[in-house]
Amino acid sequence: MDTQPLALNALSARPSLGTVAELLKPITWFPPMWAFACGAVASGQDLGAHWVQLVLGLILTGPLVCASSQAVNDWFDRHVDAINEPMRPIPSGRMPGRWGLGIAVGWTLLSLLWATLMGPWGFAACALAIALSWAYSAPPVRLKNNGWWGNAACAFSYEGLAWLTGTAVMWGGQSPGAQSVALALLFSLGAHGIMTLNDFKAMEGDRRMGVASLPVQLGTHGAARMACGLMVLAQLAVVLLLAFWRLPVHALVVLCLALAQWPLMFRFLRQPVERALHLSAFGVPLFVSGMMVSAWGLRQLQAIPMVLEAV
Repeated sequence: MDTQPLALNALSARPSLGTVAELLKPITWFPPMWAFACGAVASGQDLGAHWVQLVLGLILTGPLVCASSQAVNDWFDRHVDAINEPMRPIPSGRMPGRWGLGIAVGWTLLSLLWATLMGPWGFAACALAIALSWAYSAPPVRLKNNGWWGNAACAFSYEGLAWLTGTAVMWGGQSPGAQSVALALLFSLGAHGIMTLNDFKAMEGDRRMGVASLPVQLGTHGAARMACGLMVLAQLAVVLLLAFWRLPVHALVVLCLALAQWPLMFRFLRQPVERALHLSAFGVPLFVSGMMVSAWGLRQLQAIPMVLEAV
């Protein structure tokens, strides 16, 4: 029996490296990596002296945990994507058979293995993020079926949990302080609104497949108001906290960054579907810039006790 045609068929059934990279979506790795970096800055520790932990954490949050969550989501969303975005790797057939599921499971296990290098807190945070990513996409939980719960899980994983992990890892595994927790939760609240922006492009498939995203539940204008309201509320609360902590310059900068988003939001509120991508592209960078400004503010607060001890 000639086995050469069988071998060629098996080889052709394998996805290309480019298709695997497309499934893992490197463009989505930035938010959790940025949030981890914010947490590391907020810790007040010497970043140069802890560069190994910083690099390990950045790899964990982006190319590993976030990438695995993208693979998990694409596998369990393949039927919805066949309607909304049929050229994605799985519905297009470029990721054949059960390769998508295999990569999702393999990347998940690799993430957990890598997290053992991050100490107990880092491993626990990674395990929680992995659990949320599977609960978001996979039945029977499938948090994504309700926009309130699904967006909350994503926002907390991408922003709050990554921030707190960065702080804890830089502190040698200690739990983050109350100030870091407060800012991480507030920026997670704002990120809930950001996640809603991504749902506008998938409304048709969501309706047909029974996914109750916020644009489906509230209508386009209702979801737009909710998204902007959460983003504004979170940033104004951060401004008030920074002012209360006697960081007026940082509070002013975050306020200016928030105000710069308002013209984009007003246009988005008038044309939600058409302007969602525009607000995401130009408003979100202003939002995440405020995160880093806030982190440097906490770093300044961390430095004050050190100065007093030196005196």
